Amino acid sequence: MSISEKQRSGTASSRHALYGLALPSNALRALQKRGIYCTPGVSLEHQHLARRYVLRGVESGGAVSDMGRACAFVAEDGSALPWLQSIHSIAVNGRHAVLLAESMVRIEMLRSGRTWELAITLHTLLRVPEQVRPQIISKPLFRGRDGVLSVDLWKDEHRGLRGKLAPIFYSRAGEALPLPLPFEEAIRKITAAVCCVGCKHTHVGVPPVVVVNHVTNKGQLNIAS
Repeated sequence: MSISEKQRSGTASSRHALYGLALPSNALRALQKRGIYCTPGVSLEHQHLARRYVLRGVESGGAVSDMGRACAFVAEDGSALPWLQSIHSIAVNGRHAVLLAESMVRIEMLRSGRTWELAITLHTLLRVPEQVRPQIISKPLFRGRDGVLSVDLWKDEHRGLRGKLAPIFYSRAGEALPLPLPFEEAIRKITAAVCCVGCKHTHVGVPPVVVVNHVTNKGQLNIAS
C-alpha cells in the first residue's frame, strides 16, 4: 500500500470513528423509508460563559419490526451521562436527548431483522499547543459484526426482556467476542432501543440532578442542575 493510500485509509477510519457506522446507501435508504433517524455524529461546541469546549452528542433512533438503529452516549467508565435537555417530538424514532461532556463513549447499534452490528467509540478532546480549539480524538473500542440474538425483542410478548439481553458477536474464527465489561449495561439498553418500535424516549441517558438552593422572598425556587 502506498503512502497516499495509507493516508486515505487512515482518514476514512477516523471519519467513521467520528461520525458512526459507515452504512451502505441501500441501508440508509431502508432506514429513511421506515422513518428511523439516528444522528451518531459528535461535534465540538464552545461554552462562552464557562470558557471551555465540550463534546455534543444526541441520543437518537428507534425501530420498526424488521429494522432498528440507535446511538447513545455514556461516560468513559460506562456510567450514564445526564442529558442537557430531552427532546419531545411528534415524530417517533428520532432524536431523544442532547448530551454534553468533555469526553464520552458512543454506543451505536444497527439491527436488520435478526442480524446486529455494534460499534463503541471513545471521544476525547486533545489540547493543541498554540491553538485555541482542541481537536476531537476518536478511538474505536469495540466492533461487532453480524451478531445474533435468538429472542425477538421487538415483539410485545418479549417486552419484559428488553434491557436484559444483548447480541453475541463472533470473530472470523468462530469464537465469541467478549463485550467490554464497563459498557455491558449500556449495550443491553441500546439493544432494547433498536427493538423499541415507535421509540419516543431515551434508553441510556438519564435526567440531570436538580438541586433546590433556596426559596426567594417572592416564593420562587432557585434551582441548579
